[in-house]
Amino acid sequence: MRVAYFDCFAGASGDMCLGALLDAGLGLEQLKTEIGKLHLTHYDLQLKKVVKRGIGGSQALVLVDSDHHHHRHLHHIEEIISASGLDDAVKQKSLEIFRRLAEAEAQVHQTTIDQIHFHEVGAMDAIIDVVGTVSGLACLGIEKVTCSPLHVGTGTVECAHGTLPVPAPATAELIKGTPVFSSGVEGELLTPTGAAILTTLSSGFGPLPAMTVERIGYGAGTSEPAIPNLLRVIIGEVREEVSGFETERVAVIETNIDDMNPQIYDYLIEKMLNMGALDVFLSPLQMKKNRPGTLLSVICAPEMTERFSDFILRETTTIGLRWRLDNRLKARRRMKELQTIYGLIRFKLAETGNGGLQAFPEYEDCKRVALEKKVPLLEVMEEVRATAARSSSLKE
Repeated sequence: MRVAYFDCFAGASGDMCLGALLDAGLGLEQLKTEIGKLHLTHYDLQLKKVVKRGIGGSQALVLVDSDHHHHRHLHHIEEIISASGLDDAVKQKSLEIFRRLAEAEAQVHQTTIDQIHFHEVGAMDAIIDVVGTVSGLACLGIEKVTCSPLHVGTGTVECAHGTLPVPAPATAELIKGTPVFSSGVEGELLTPTGAAILTTLSSGFGPLPAMTVERIGYGAGTSEPAIPNLLRVIIGEVREEVSGFETERVAVIETNIDDMNPQIYDYLIEKMLNMGALDVFLSPLQMKKNRPGTLLSVICAPEMTERFSDFILRETTTIGLRWRLDNRLKARRRMKELQTIYGLIRFKLAETGNGGLQAFPEYEDCKRVALEKKVPLLEVMEEVRATAARSSSLKE
């Protein structure tokens, strides 16, 4: 699968998205051909090579005749895109981006999307930025878009409504439910258009996925903050399956503990599994001064690293920990119930690489039956495994 990963270390804007794709190999003439399907006039699209604090990139310049730089309502933009010769998928995504922008603006101004007339957003350059980005991704054969957490900046920004806080109110609406951060860099790093594009197109936000990198591009913004004002796009191939197995990116958090009551580990493990940890386990250690210790390891989704790190530092005696990103390979699995002599028992079914199937009886179900029937647990587990081996329904 061909993936584009947007690294928003300095935020994002519409022209930065477009510039990043051009810098990564999208042809300017090819892009002009696609944008030409909008049947717009009185503008020119240019590409300028720039250097931002020592890093080279591309700046997409949309030059609009001054007497044609006017505001538009959502229905005007929808008419332009719908009547164009663009592919249906490009139309749909572009319309979705502008509708989300209109909804955000309407929420901020406490009105309806029909009453919103865009200022910076509705100008011709924004239409070209949005449609150009969606078209550019299609031209590059991108099948999936992912993104880093979004750097929003801090302070205030001047716009058509006056002086506004950063992130701007419309931007704040658009990033609801999305991982964001601010490192204290002054100014607006994430614009409403940039936020709308990335939150609409991206299937997830987190670290760089495991991929074979093919192209890297840097899209330049116009301002000069204290960091390189660039949006990086990394394009490559992601192999979703390996010999019939699934791969995923996980975070591993570890800490060494030698001074805590071991009774607390039962609480920690149960609590973190309920919090959503993929796995929690303990390993014996021989620490300095020959003190016996315990290695506490937690595997979780990358976006939950901060949550589990905070929990471990609050709930244990450790004063530090380590964490890293790992690749995990796992068999495809599903749950299914099977009728046994003890009643319905749940099984975890795992597909092996050669197309086979392994069945594992659910421990809690077997434990419940053993206690209810007063039968040895091992006997229950052996009987349900034998039933599974004879059954053909598990493979259906």
